[in-house]
Parts: sequence; C-alpha cells; structure tokens
Amino acid sequence: MAPPEEQTGPTGNTLHAAKRAAIAAVDALAADLVALSHRIHACPELAFHEQRSSAWVVEFLRHRGFSVEYPYRGLETAFRGEAGSGEPCVAVIAEYDALPGIGHGCGHNIIAAAATGAALAVAAAAVPGRIAIIGSPAEEAGGGKALLIERGAFTDVAAALMVHPSDRDVALVGSLAMTQVEVRFHGRASHAAAAPWHGLNALDAMVTAYNAIGLLRQHIRDSARIHGIITEGGQAANIIPDEVAGSFMIRAEDGDYLDEVKEKVLNCFRAGAQATGCDVEFTTAEAPYLPLNTNPALAEAFTENMRTLGRQVTNSTLMRPASMGSTDMGNVSLVVPSLHPMIAVSPPGVPIHTAEFAIFAAEEQGDRAVLDGAKALALTAIDVLANEELRERAWRQFSQSAAR
Repeated sequence: MAPPEEQTGPTGNTLHAAKRAAIAAVDALAADLVALSHRIHACPELAFHEQRSSAWVVEFLRHRGFSVEYPYRGLETAFRGEAGSGEPCVAVIAEYDALPGIGHGCGHNIIAAAATGAALAVAAAAVPGRIAIIGSPAEEAGGGKALLIERGAFTDVAAALMVHPSDRDVALVGSLAMTQVEVRFHGRASHAAAAPWHGLNALDAMVTAYNAIGLLRQHIRDSARIHGIITEGGQAANIIPDEVAGSFMIRAEDGDYLDEVKEKVLNCFRAGAQATGCDVEFTTAEAPYLPLNTNPALAEAFTENMRTLGRQVTNSTLMRPASMGSTDMGNVSLVVPSLHPMIAVSPPGVPIHTAEFAIFAAEEQGDRAVLDGAKALALTAIDVLANEELRERAWRQFSQSAAR
C-alpha cells in the first residue's frame, strides 16, 4: 500500500486530502490530547471503577461534536461515540483501567488518548461511512470487551482498531488465552499453640496447592503460564487460619489447552483441601480472554501509515505468544477483523506492567505515542473506510483464519 502522497487511482487525491486533514486535526488537538493522557495517568482507576477516566474521555468527545452513549450496553464505565453516517463503520477502541499498586504501568492512558484523537481525526477527514470509538473498561481484569461482544457492541463494525504501548513498534502481535480463578479455602480456627489439633489450617491448604502448582509447571507446554497471589493469609500468627483466599491466572496459546491446564490447576486446589481436611471453593472468569487473531491486511496498512509518520516497524512478523500477555482484544479479533499493534513508549527492554514503564507513560516518549498512535490509527481507519478492496481482503483473511 502506498503512502498518502503516492496513492493512485480514482480516489487517490481524495484519500490524500482526507489523510492530510486527519493529521492536521491531531496536530490541532495535540496539547489537549496530551493533557487528557496525563489527566488519566494521574488518576489511576481499577477495572469497572474507571468513573473519572471514562467521563473525561466522554466529555472530550462530546465537547467536539461526537454523539456519545454513556453508559453503554449496561456497563457503567463503557461508552460508544460516533460521527459520520452510513456504512461501513470502523471502531477504534479506548482502554483506561489501571493496575493495582503501579497505576498505568500498561499505559492505558495512552490508549484512551490515542483512540480519542484518532476518532476525532477521522471525523475531521469527512470520509464516507462512520467512525465509532468504543470505550472498554476492565481490560486488566474482568474482560470488558468480552462483555460488550455478548451485548452486541460490535455487530455493525467492519474493523476494530487500537494501539497498545510497548518498548518497540510492532504491527503483528500475538497473545495468550487467559482465564482467572479465585479460590478460597475454609478451615477451622484454633489456638496455634494451645490446641492446634483442633484446627484445620486453610493456609496449609493454600500452600500445598501453591507448591503443587509449582511442580505442575514442569509438565505443561513452554508457552503456558500459571501465576497467582495469596490475597488473604490469616489474621494472626497464633491463630490457625480458617479462611484463606487466592487469585490465579492461567494462560495458554489456545482455548482448548487453556481448559486442560485449568483443570490441572483446579486439581491442585482440590489436593490442598484433601490433604488438610479443609473445604475449597473456586470461581472462574465468565469469559476467558482469547488469543489475538491480528489481521495481516490491517497490519500492512498500519505499517505503511507508521512509516509516513517517521516510525519504522522493525519487526512486523508475528511475535511469539509466549512472550506476550493476554488481552480481551483477542475476543474482538475473533468476531471482526482487528488490529492490536504496539507503539514504543519506553526504551527497549523496559517491560509493561512495571512502575518504570508507568513513568514513561506520562513522559515525552509517551506523549509522542499518543499523537503518533492517534495519527496511525486515523490513517488506517480512513484506509478501511475508503478502500473497499482492503475491507474485502481483511474479511477474507479473517474468514480463513476463523475456519482453521
């Protein structure tokens, strides 16, 4: 695909003008978009509690002419804004939830601001069709996009696009399927010195299960992951703990193997209960996160648009899922052609989900990612809206991958 200045064909001049208008719109909004990113960054909110962050984005959009439904599809901190008319409809996705303890260590403030800028830029370009921005809560935990899919949020969407902060620019990205398990052991309290034989130690049950999971790791595929924390471990050292809880995540390259590993983990919990005489209960997430099915046609368009902005996508091949995390954008990518590229926010080697990365998410490189991310998303959305051949190719690839 040629960059804007080299577009040919009957729509070449129109497409060139639309892309110039989109870039100019982001430039005009630059200070406000960076301020929005910083505002969200300074007020980290956890899954399904992003009241201020979502409200700020909605206010930003409404003030600039977008029609916004908020709350959306029964989720208090979800929203959908639209501009334009007719078909097709391209959606850009905003995320804005943070991580416990380290705030925006995943850079969702950048995702929200870049998506906002992209939506406004496409609207300014005035290409045929509609641009939607869907605000999705609870990406870090809870699967907001999976819930939105169940409630029909993507039924009219021709393509779904977002950009995610990273330590490098990458177009084709993989991810792991993931599910979360909450576990609780019920024992019997007793004095730990005077009458320990009267107690049933729920912490012992958890430690037994935890150690069993550690031993299980050598018997699962290299790409699978099991990790968790003890969220409640007892009240006092001289009381046999009667209530202990933990939170665990299980990941795998595909849904079938995820189910297999999950059952093995549940058996570890059962073993802990049986070994100590405690009772155990566990709940699993309603909707697991599914692996990303990144669309090559959309990735190609994004790569070319990044090049026009002076960014070189140095590794446009599919990243190994084992080196990635998980995202509910994977669920979206299995219902509509989707794009989930990475944009550099930190120097190479600084991983996401760290306090160090959270700092970069509100510094100069993060601010640049807001603006370049908004432009690259807007240019790619314009490509999809204006180019029927690209849409057909994206859907053909999507259908072929879904059939495998």
